[in-house]
Amino acid sequence: MCIDFSRMTPETATDQPDTTPPSPTHQTDPPGVARLVRDLNWTPAIWSLLIVVCGALFLDGLDLSMIGVALPSIGRSLHLSAGSLQWIVSGYVLGYGSFLLLGGRTSDLVSRRTVFLVAVTVFGVASVISAGLSNEVALVALRFIKGASAGFTVPAGLSILTTTFAEGQARNKALGIYSLCGASGFSLGLVLGGLLTEIGWRAPFLLPGPVALVLVAVGWRVIPRHSRGSVRLAHFDLFGALSATGSLLLLVYSVVEAPTRGWTSPTTIALFVVSAALMATFIVIELHHDHPLVRLGILRNPALVHANLAAFAMFGSYVAFQFIVTLYVQDSLGWSPITMALAFLPAGIIVVLGSPRIGPVLQRLGTATTILFGMLAFALGYALFLRVTPSMPYVEFMLPTMLLLGVGFGLSFAALNGQATAGVVDHEQGLASGLLNTSLQLGGAIVLAVVTAILGAHGTPVHDQLLPGMKTAIYVVVSVSVAAVILTLTYLYRSRREGVAVDSVPVHGLANAAGAEREFECLAR
Repeated sequence: MCIDFSRMTPETATDQPDTTPPSPTHQTDPPGVARLVRDLNWTPAIWSLLIVVCGALFLDGLDLSMIGVALPSIGRSLHLSAGSLQWIVSGYVLGYGSFLLLGGRTSDLVSRRTVFLVAVTVFGVASVISAGLSNEVALVALRFIKGASAGFTVPAGLSILTTTFAEGQARNKALGIYSLCGASGFSLGLVLGGLLTEIGWRAPFLLPGPVALVLVAVGWRVIPRHSRGSVRLAHFDLFGALSATGSLLLLVYSVVEAPTRGWTSPTTIALFVVSAALMATFIVIELHHDHPLVRLGILRNPALVHANLAAFAMFGSYVAFQFIVTLYVQDSLGWSPITMALAFLPAGIIVVLGSPRIGPVLQRLGTATTILFGMLAFALGYALFLRVTPSMPYVEFMLPTMLLLGVGFGLSFAALNGQATAGVVDHEQGLASGLLNTSLQLGGAIVLAVVTAILGAHGTPVHDQLLPGMKTAIYVVVSVSVAAVILTLTYLYRSRREGVAVDSVPVHGLANAAGAEREFECLAR
């Protein structure tokens, strides 16, 4: 779950704190302009606000990363199949991806403070409850609720920061800390999840709960209240959000259950038809709604469409790959959760070391060419994993892939953020950024559903053997990455033939990418 910190502009004074405590960090602005923190001498109250907002993003990353490590232990304890386990991941990312755009609009129309605090409270309470559950359906439902709450928390929290800190050094420093906390949550969650799972799989579910409730208690005091005008239900594209969410849930469910029911069974076909009908309904709603979640005209931008499709493939292939490898090394090879977590760390180290240098790379190669090299690294890394046998040592079957994944994330994630928002008008920067993040999450859910269906159709794991259907599932992951390479080559060819400069980075696109440098570390968890 990652966010592009696009350029944001201060909102009007009606959506800002009504009062600002006297401080050397504030100065009076002209009428109609928000009073913002402008220098770097921050008061304890400002630091407290920053800790609360950054802490919520940290918990979002921590939670998803920890639960990923704990999946095999959950499966053994609750006797869940791979198809059931994937819903613990898919429930979260579908909830997040489906409500991200609605969450951003709600925070703008209602109150950033209210939306943020309510969403973090829901996240914390759901964490505490889920730690005590043993029912599969209830567990997945709470994962969906937690993902949806993150879809409201993240845009509200980011808006709080961008309407508290003025553009320039103050905002850059705040967003740098924010992105670092998000990346740290994913990275630390990998190791912490391994340690907690050694105690018991319920521990990773429980940990975020009390911390989230503490953040709410502090945030209630330090996040300033906002005035708001009248808001009507017509301002919310609620039916658009519900139709899109229903369509995606049915699509994932249909793919996962198809091996059991049969791909040509009446039930499977009916589910696919209803999913398509709901997506068509979403498109009709967006075309006619006065305040749509997605202005479909923005999809006429070829660079944005390419960035979204490539992001879908990038995160989809990675989430599916991590799921396969997590089950393989823990269920078949008998690795402990902490050993598995450490095995993935080289990718994160590569990203951390390379992130300070991504700006010059983008400036030299351009976003599209950088994306191409990143996708090639992914495809090669996954292809190398096809050599795997149960007797191969880590340095032969897994380390080369981890190093290439680190290179792939380091090159492609910032470039995708830059390309998705470059050339987009200021008032639609948030929409472009939200679409990219939605594509990331939906890619994770849909590609994961496909590989889970393959694994589930081939039986149960056997000790010291490859997972049944594992090679086929890896071929799917490789194919998705190769498709992204072909897509990028096609985009480069067509753009150059039509005389579009795709290898130059507009100033604001480069700024967006630089703002996301630390953020994409989270994906290589």
